[in-house]
Amino acid sequence: MIERIHTNQRMSKIVKHGGVVYLCGQVGSGTTVAEQTEDCLGRVDRLLHEAGSSREHVLQAVIWLADMADFDAMNEVWDAWVPQGAAPARACGEAKLADADLRVEIIVTAAVAG
Repeated sequence: MIERIHTNQRMSKIVKHGGVVYLCGQVGSGTTVAEQTEDCLGRVDRLLHEAGSSREHVLQAVIWLADMADFDAMNEVWDAWVPQGAAPARACGEAKLADADLRVEIIVTAAVAG
C-alpha cells in the first residue's frame, strides 16, 4: 500500500510505502544558509513526526546548495541536528534552486519508527 499525505496535482509532501517515508524537498526561510537550514530541518522534523518517524530514523539525505561556498555553514547546523550515532547516508551538491533567494534544499528518506 502507498500512502500519500499533503498531495496536490504536482507532488506529495510525504509518501509512505513498505515501512519507508519519503519527503519532498524541503527549503527554509531566512537570509543566510544557516537560517534556511535550521528552518528547513524544522520542517523535516514536523513532516517526519506526522509520518510516524523521526530524525533518528533518517536513512538518507540529499542536500542541494545554491553555492558550495555555503558548505561549512550548512554543515554546522546539520551536524547539530543529526542525533549522535544516527548519521544517515548523505550526498551534497550544488544546484540552481527553484527561487533565487533559496540557499539550501534537503530531501530525506526515513524508516517508519517502531
